[in-house]
Amino acid sequence: MFTHRSFTKTLFASAVLAMGIAGCNAMPPSNKVALSGQMSAAQEVPATASTGTGTAEAWLNKDTNLLTWKVSFTGLTGPATAAHFHGPAPAGSNAGVVVPFSGTTSPLEGQATLTPAQAADLLAGKWYANVHTAA
Repeated sequence: MFTHRSFTKTLFASAVLAMGIAGCNAMPPSNKVALSGQMSAAQEVPATASTGTGTAEAWLNKDTNLLTWKVSFTGLTGPATAAHFHGPAPAGSNAGVVVPFSGTTSPLEGQATLTPAQAADLLAGKWYANVHTAA
């Protein structure tokens, strides 16, 4: 459970399903997976009235478990105070932070090497991205 009011989150469950539609043109499908999702306050648990929106894009190298991401957002109720990936959690549930993002200014870009269990949870759609504000 969060102690902050949160702007948005996007579940990678839908991102994994959308992967076939979005494709991974620039990466060999044998070892890299592209994930993406739309962020909105309606996906927050519980939902908020924020008009903020965003996108989360991530790429996982299945051979090395290196996760690279770019998260962009706009329209927050105030300055972002924190942002990170949360998991594991089924859709409609909250979870703790698994990978923090560096900085709070859009776009957020970074990378981290995941454990095998984290990579499995991510690919199973049990992670989401979240940007927090003080409001």
